[in-house]
Amino acid sequence: MIALAERPCTPCRGGVNPLTPSECASYLAEVPDWELRNEGRVVARRFRFPDYRRALAFANAVSVLAEETWHHPELVLGFGFCEVSLTTRKIGGLHESDFVMAARIDALASGPLDSAWLPPLPPPKNMERKAR
Repeated sequence: MIALAERPCTPCRGGVNPLTPSECASYLAEVPDWELRNEGRVVARRFRFPDYRRALAFANAVSVLAEETWHHPELVLGFGFCEVSLTTRKIGGLHESDFVMAARIDALASGPLDSAWLPPLPPPKNMERKAR
């Protein structure tokens, strides 16, 4: 059997039924840190990071993957976390491609997140008060 992350992420054109909860269960076994939400119409995971910049780097890496595969998750970014939610809007629920994307996002999270995913930092502000 082909690993989930290596399967094609085929855009869903509609006209198919969303996965049932029992069908989702077999995919969840391959991405165990993800959970079903919204009555099984969304699969989501919260990724934790030591600071905001690394969470931002991860969100940027996910956005590049999303553009490459034309499968766009919802991202919630905050200090030390990035929450990713996937669904297939055309069918109002989950498709195999949502789980393929989840596995690929897991692979991103397990790799290095370097400054290539970040804009440059602004120059430091001069914190000294001007002499009067």
